[in-house]
Amino acid sequence: MSITVNIRYHGKGDNALKFAREMIETGTVAKIRMVPGNLRYEYYQQLDDPETILLIDSWENQEAIDRHHASMMMSVIAALRDKYDLHMEVERYVSDNGIPEQDQAFIRK
Repeated sequence: MSITVNIRYHGKGDNALKFAREMIETGTVAKIRMVPGNLRYEYYQQLDDPETILLIDSWENQEAIDRHHASMMMSVIAALRDKYDLHMEVERYVSDNGIPEQDQAFIRK
């Protein structure tokens, strides 16, 4: 059972985009992706709202998230959120172990 957290970062102007770029350029994203239990850590720009950046953050389980939250990287992330004055909307999803067979017909591979 994996856990995915969608975080929408909102800021003024292009602050959310600057935040995501700094996370990538400083190597923080690469370090997070190497944390045991991390399955996905990716930023996306919302097409209909350029002031919003979406982070899709997936982990094997709650213990992996807890280790991440206890790591030094969280202080880096928090400092950058403050630097760019970002606000967040958070959604959390727990996997149901795959896509049901009846839904497979709607997926083009």
